[in-house]
Amino acid sequence: MDRFVFLTLDGLSRGAVYAAFALALVLIWRAARIVNFAQGAMAVATAYVAHSVAAATGSYWWGFLAALVAGLLLGALVDVAVMRLVDSTSPLNPVIVALGLVLLIQAVLGMVYGNEYRPAEAPFSRAALTLGGVGVLSPYDLFVLAAVGAVVVALAWMFARTGTGLRMRAAAFAPAVARLLGVDVGGMLTLGWALASGVGALAGLLVIPTELGLHPHAMDLVFVSAFTAAVVGGLDSPPGAVVGGLAVGLVLSYVSGYAGSDLAPLAVLVLLLAVLLIRPGGLFAQVTARRV
Repeated sequence: MDRFVFLTLDGLSRGAVYAAFALALVLIWRAARIVNFAQGAMAVATAYVAHSVAAATGSYWWGFLAALVAGLLLGALVDVAVMRLVDSTSPLNPVIVALGLVLLIQAVLGMVYGNEYRPAEAPFSRAALTLGGVGVLSPYDLFVLAAVGAVVVALAWMFARTGTGLRMRAAAFAPAVARLLGVDVGGMLTLGWALASGVGALAGLLVIPTELGLHPHAMDLVFVSAFTAAVVGGLDSPPGAVVGGLAVGLVLSYVSGYAGSDLAPLAVLVLLLAVLLIRPGGLFAQVTARRV
């Protein structure tokens, strides 16, 4: 029972990071109808910014802040300088460009920083606290849950309670009508890319200290898990991304704890296939009526 409790709490902590990353993918999908396969590489680039700034200033938090700002700027730059120039007549064109962007970012990071693993600092201890003799979350796990929870609440408030959020939703779902009503659709799209990249940067900063370390390919497997979380919850549903991320985190934790870490990637694949076969739009996809 103690092991089950520990694995559950550990899964929720890991799942919170996948939820944040899946939320970034959902933001881009809702804004531009693009699955941004470059999201992982962009997050790693901002993590290298954090590493460089922290090394120069001696402060983790200055590096943390610099990475978030770099994420916002990088997302806006990718939209304005790359994605907006892509011919969207074929849905494959943005996908191919995003995959090319992955190779470009990883190659540049490898040339600048090298391909060796670098240690990634965590701001708090990762040693599990004990409660009633049972190992529970570490201070770093609590920080992860608090950070992701704050982002989810902030985004929910922005989309539901602010004029900017309303304009972003209108630009995503009815761009022609929104443009007629005076909404700067292009600006809202750029803001969506910036927010998604900022959330992805946060997810990268939170998950990389729990992996092997900082590396140009550090987010590759994390992207697969986050993409699965987004599909499980539904690419159109931010709450679904959160639930999907937590579900993927729990699956990975239980399988790694009881069956071995080698089977964890296979479990994620089985979960993805099961959802695609039973409910292809995701668990939180809206049911639409079909004309006959």
